[in-house]
Amino acid sequence: MPKSGGAYYYINDSLGPLFGSVAGWGNWLGLIFATAFYMIGFGSYLTILFPVPDLFFLSASQVGALIAAIIFIGVNYYGTKETGRLQIIIVVILVGILAIFSFVGLFHVNLDNLQPLAPEETGGWFAVLPAAGLIFVTYLGFAEINTVAEELKNPNRNLPIAVIGSLLFVIVLYALVMFVIMGVEPYETVVGYGERAVALVAETMLGWPGLILLTLGGLLATASSANASILASSRICFAMGRDHIITDWLNQIHRKFFTPYRSIGLTGALIVLFVLVGDIEVLAKAGSVLHLIVYGLLNIGLIVYRQSQTTEYKPAFRVPFYPVVPILGAVLSFGLIAFMATMEIVLSLLFVIFGVLWYLFYVTRHVDKVSLVGEAIAHTAVEPVETTKAYRIIVPLANPDTQPELLRLAAASGSLHAKEDPEIVAVNVMEIPMQTSLEQKILFEEERIERQRKLLLNAKESAMDLDVNIRTRAILGRNVAKILLSVLKEENADHVLLGWRGKRSRREHILGSTLDPILKMAPCEVTLAHIKQASIGSIVALAGPGPHSPVAARRAFEFARLENKKPTLLNVQRPSSDSETDPEKAGRQAVKKVAREAGLEPGSYDVKVFVTDNLKPAIIEAVNKYDTVCVGMSTTSAMERILFGSLAERIGRKAKGNVIMVRGPFRMHRTIRQALAERLMKG
Repeated sequence: MPKSGGAYYYINDSLGPLFGSVAGWGNWLGLIFATAFYMIGFGSYLTILFPVPDLFFLSASQVGALIAAIIFIGVNYYGTKETGRLQIIIVVILVGILAIFSFVGLFHVNLDNLQPLAPEETGGWFAVLPAAGLIFVTYLGFAEINTVAEELKNPNRNLPIAVIGSLLFVIVLYALVMFVIMGVEPYETVVGYGERAVALVAETMLGWPGLILLTLGGLLATASSANASILASSRICFAMGRDHIITDWLNQIHRKFFTPYRSIGLTGALIVLFVLVGDIEVLAKAGSVLHLIVYGLLNIGLIVYRQSQTTEYKPAFRVPFYPVVPILGAVLSFGLIAFMATMEIVLSLLFVIFGVLWYLFYVTRHVDKVSLVGEAIAHTAVEPVETTKAYRIIVPLANPDTQPELLRLAAASGSLHAKEDPEIVAVNVMEIPMQTSLEQKILFEEERIERQRKLLLNAKESAMDLDVNIRTRAILGRNVAKILLSVLKEENADHVLLGWRGKRSRREHILGSTLDPILKMAPCEVTLAHIKQASIGSIVALAGPGPHSPVAARRAFEFARLENKKPTLLNVQRPSSDSETDPEKAGRQAVKKVAREAGLEPGSYDVKVFVTDNLKPAIIEAVNKYDTVCVGMSTTSAMERILFGSLAERIGRKAKGNVIMVRGPFRMHRTIRQALAERLMKG
């Protein structure tokens, strides 16, 4: 479900605000306890590498944990997209360290240390479930992946891969590491090592380099977990505020750093408080109990979704072996609570009671939403609504100055498809920083949101005189090009028409960081419009040998109709050394061929042919006699355009009037070898 909040949102939407209150508070507080627990672990590893002193009533581990907590809270407060990249680097290094440890450790394993598998003095096989309850806190991160679902590309596909894939990977890695630890040292020794067991076993195998390597691994593991938990907690707070479970005061966004600073500040303050308390293990285990409750409710929520058959939720991924899997998930999640210590269960129940009281005295006054449980019991299905395919033109809008003309051009293109019910979809995309959730950005960017609203409202007003339906979409996201490509796929677009500056900056690749991916991967026709004057005026299209020339000719015909004019199809030929070959005649034949492929009737266009040795300057000079020029996109690759340039792009830079660059729905490429051969032949 692509919404911020993860488990909280899922439960709140399916089971209603009562269970949403319990899940929201339990999830958030559980993450705070877990983060403080990670920080204490970080401090313990830090004392191995550095001589951290005791400070007042704080132990060395607490001092290290406090320093780390302040750093990571600060990182999230000032966070940018680089923080996400740093997280990836940390995880890659960590996995590399554990892989080295596991591989080397296999050669040091003494199988006798693994016998018996379940010693009686440790509780035997009956200790497995209590042990699962003990380490459950280390597995919280897998469900927290869902808290940022709103910011993922293609969550239907990527969320199941991320959650299930990472879980399976970590299970294998965890088992491998434990196999090495318990095989290298007897369990009595490992128990004596305590929190530093992994690092000290590494020292036994590799000496001090192993100690440093695995201590660094411990630092990275706890750092990664803490950073991710702080990030996830802000999403949970935001989702609760959006649903009025708590006040949206916590959702205020920093005007400079674009982060939910109040939510992060409150979360950070509680983490620091629990670090100062020191003995956080009981609270961390209570957090595990809270998450077990949340996981049990998640499985029940899944059953409710499946039974209600709501049309608002149509996931591409479905849990296999339904309903066995969610029933087992609920039973085992709730059942594992019985193996936790009494104090931990009591604490968690107090938090649940707090969530219920919060619902009764706060939420009921702010929320009217009901759950899907009634629909699940009734098990009623809703008939899907049939949709028809329209000829759809996507018009991304960003510049109010060129917006009316882009819409006019789109309407002109769509008017020839009246039988297909043409539709313009005006899209505005607002890019936001990595550390800020999509809807959190809405709460902050009042001015930009207002500009976006006016832009799309003006688009509708501009379309009133156009004989084409128009629909608007406002989208927030991380990458404009990726979002637009997704829109083209979702809308099953036939044509995308974009504004274009006509040149690129040094930092951009060929046509720009947004246009390049669209030109490369868009499944439909692409039109780039460099608007220099409002009127289309006289229009010419290059009718050359390229595969996109027919598209350029058709586009010129469409746009010429705006002012009841004929387009001119221009072809340029080299002089022929063969007296029997007439370049002028060859040019006219080429124009007719392009016009025929474009679907243009004879007489609906004018023909112009130039014969010259110097093709490119002659073309530039010719097109500058017209108000607008249409040209097919280069068929060469990006590297070849850098090496040799592109006629279309040269026209874009040097033409005095409007420049329309087009690309058909399919692309043809020359290889670099072919381009070099052509270049040598021409040279």
